[in-house]
Amino acid sequence: MVFDSHAHLDDERFDKDRDSIITRAKESGIQYILNPGADLNTSIRAVNLAQKHSMIYAAVGVHPHDVKDMDEDTIEILKALSNKEKVVAIGEIGLDFYYDHSPRDEQRKWFRRQIELAKEVNLPIIIHDRDAHEETFNILKEYDVGSLGCVMHCYASSVEMAREYIKMGVYISLAGPVTFNNARKTYDVAREIPLEWLLVETDSPYLTPTPHRGKRNEPAYVKLVAEKIAEAKGISFEEVAHQTTLNAKKLFRID
Repeated sequence: MVFDSHAHLDDERFDKDRDSIITRAKESGIQYILNPGADLNTSIRAVNLAQKHSMIYAAVGVHPHDVKDMDEDTIEILKALSNKEKVVAIGEIGLDFYYDHSPRDEQRKWFRRQIELAKEVNLPIIIHDRDAHEETFNILKEYDVGSLGCVMHCYASSVEMAREYIKMGVYISLAGPVTFNNARKTYDVAREIPLEWLLVETDSPYLTPTPHRGKRNEPAYVKLVAEKIAEAKGISFEEVAHQTTLNAKKLFRID
């Protein structure tokens, strides 16, 4: 059984066949799916999906792309949502200096504020970091997020930084890019980072793994990520699936 620790099943690209996608995930041996929010609307949809499907859990938060629209009322709504059944994390939150859809000062402000919210409601956090590796690391270290619970979603930095994260008690989640021929750095992370600190995810509908690149991603494909990690480590798929599921359940406090 496998835990897809990050899939946007609420995305409109699943509107026509969402139930079929969930059924296919079950038939493929996917036991759990975590659906994170990216803004208030997607957070609400994530919560609703989690309440409808036993295998789905939710996280609520505002992605750095959309923090330009945040205010303290947003925080209060997220706080209320965090108390809903099957909400197990705050996320995805972080910094994105590649697209800069929100001003960087706003990104920094609301990243910090959402970490503080997570501490207030005692939930782990799911981190988006694109082209902001050093600053993201420094903020997470400042807040001692290992004691709270934290995962670097779709990790794309170096082995060296991943080692520093696990010293802080932060998990590393790998997605479809680990299967790409041109993603040697991510493959090295899969090989070098202890299995006890790894999670697997799809980031559906994005980042579809080989051999399905160019098509819409879906949770059933998370097995391809686990298989690639197994190859990198020279161990069985079953061992990777078992341990990464235990890791995700521990992080998100799922019995």
